[in-house]
Amino acid sequence: MPYFSVIVPVYNRPAEVEDLMRSLAEQTLQDFEVIIVEDGSTVPCQDVVARYANSMDVRYFYKDNEGRSIARNHGIEHASGEYFIFFDSDCVIPPEYFKTLKAALDENYVPCFGGPDAAGDDFTDVQKAISFSMTAFLTTGGIRGGKVQLEKFVPRSFNMGYSREVWEKVGGFREMFSEDIDMSTRIRQAGFDIRLIREAYVYHKRRTSISKFARQTHVFGMSRITLKLLYPDSLKLVHTLPALFVIGCVILLLLAMFWHWWAILPIVLYAVMLWVSALIETKSLKIASLAVVTSFVQLFSYGTGFIRAYVWKILLGHGRDIEQEIAMRKGK
Repeated sequence: MPYFSVIVPVYNRPAEVEDLMRSLAEQTLQDFEVIIVEDGSTVPCQDVVARYANSMDVRYFYKDNEGRSIARNHGIEHASGEYFIFFDSDCVIPPEYFKTLKAALDENYVPCFGGPDAAGDDFTDVQKAISFSMTAFLTTGGIRGGKVQLEKFVPRSFNMGYSREVWEKVGGFREMFSEDIDMSTRIRQAGFDIRLIREAYVYHKRRTSISKFARQTHVFGMSRITLKLLYPDSLKLVHTLPALFVIGCVILLLLAMFWHWWAILPIVLYAVMLWVSALIETKSLKIASLAVVTSFVQLFSYGTGFIRAYVWKILLGHGRDIEQEIAMRKGK
């Protein structure tokens, strides 16, 4: 019986699953099973998964489309391992991942962990720029696994895991946006420790275009208000910074238009800091320039989503029945 059960929800991503499966087949430690849950895809990946049946312990399940959280829970119900690992279908796993993770857990066991993400060498320039903007301290405060953090680490579902004991006490994911943050909060409330294992990283492709990235981060901003309604103490200053950034930029632009042009200098200075930081990290003039764009897109999209949800759900009172809304999505 394998120690780890790898659970991956999939929706219309056969090409991504191919890359993920290839990377899992190349692991130096094979003490895991793989459970692929197809969530009602119209372009299934069953043939892709079948090609790896002889090289690893893998099972494929197809179900009606109900959402990624319910798909993960479906996978858990069919898992035989003692520790569940969750990846997104757009991840590629470094060959030493499970060897590194097992060694870390053997040395200092923790019932729930999360790992960071990085950009692979074969990623597009846009994907590398997005990876920078999602992981840089200047844009996120390090809350996604950076070396310097402004908030207690919270595992993300593209690279996280928890034990069977946790599942038996806490249950599975709820069908909602930012379900991984909700899951981590419930795990902590149940008294389990959570740790960042920085060496257990994955390559995460994220969105392939800036427009898709903007839509995704806008939803992230909205979901932060949902989390506040569920857990009133969960909202921290770092979560409000993108909204404050949006408001500050609008004020500075208005001052530049109707008062003096140098009011925009703080925005220019911040852009230069982003560019220099991205250049040092990526060593590419093109990616550094793209990273400035993706960073501003991320902050504005998240910030406007946050403001939109705050006005609608809190100021106008439409978020009072948030628990009922989530329960109706069958994820509770």
